[in-house]
Amino acid sequence: MTIPKPGRRLLVAIHDVGPRFEREVETLRSHLAASVPLANVAMLVVPNHWGEAPLTVGSPFARRLAHWASTGADVFAHGWFHRDTTRHDTRWARLKARHMTAGEGEFLGLGVIDSSQRMARGKRLIEEIIERPVAGFIAPAWLYGPGARQALAEGEFALAEDHWRVWRATTGEIACRGPVITWASRSRARIASSLAVARLLPPLLARAPVVRVAVHPGDTRVPALMDSIARTLDRLSVDRIVSRYADLVPGVPCAS
Repeated sequence: MTIPKPGRRLLVAIHDVGPRFEREVETLRSHLAASVPLANVAMLVVPNHWGEAPLTVGSPFARRLAHWASTGADVFAHGWFHRDTTRHDTRWARLKARHMTAGEGEFLGLGVIDSSQRMARGKRLIEEIIERPVAGFIAPAWLYGPGARQALAEGEFALAEDHWRVWRATTGEIACRGPVITWASRSRARIASSLAVARLLPPLLARAPVVRVAVHPGDTRVPALMDSIARTLDRLSVDRIVSRYADLVPGVPCAS
């Protein structure tokens, strides 16, 4: 039996948690439970997905979210609508909005004021439900524009994350580096490419102190993706401690 090495961590997160994907989130939790302790799986909460699925205090889903938080799960604010309705001014921003996500990069084009307002609103709602501080803020599709980054630096979130790193939101200090392993279900080409990346990245990240894995509700619709998620987690958890994001913050003891 391989014993996980101290300092080598595996972080696992479920994205797009909210009433819109209640069934899919439960399916993901059941699927992950075979490989990792659910108490250490982070939940990224969208307060009102596309303006069609509001999370409300006292609702059955809110009570479930509060229970997950009470058992130890890190809960992040994950945007407000998750939908990008901004008209982007630069070609690079338009390319990212079009090709890196299907209109989901909510914070890519927002200014400081709009970013701050949505971040604060989401933080207040989620904290009222879980009755404890959120673990941080992670933008939908991991896409941040200059306004969002400034709002984070001026805000009250402990952690933030993008595709390549986790950092302390107010100081910019890097907590860990390295690409996140995730899967895409929007097309056959994206499914095939994400399956290939999920096979290639674990050995390439063998020496990385921290490896991150992120799953999405859409993964539940593709059996090949669900199988790949299980294989990847089983492989990575052999010699890594499945940890909470909060373990990256100084002063918080490491998970055991």
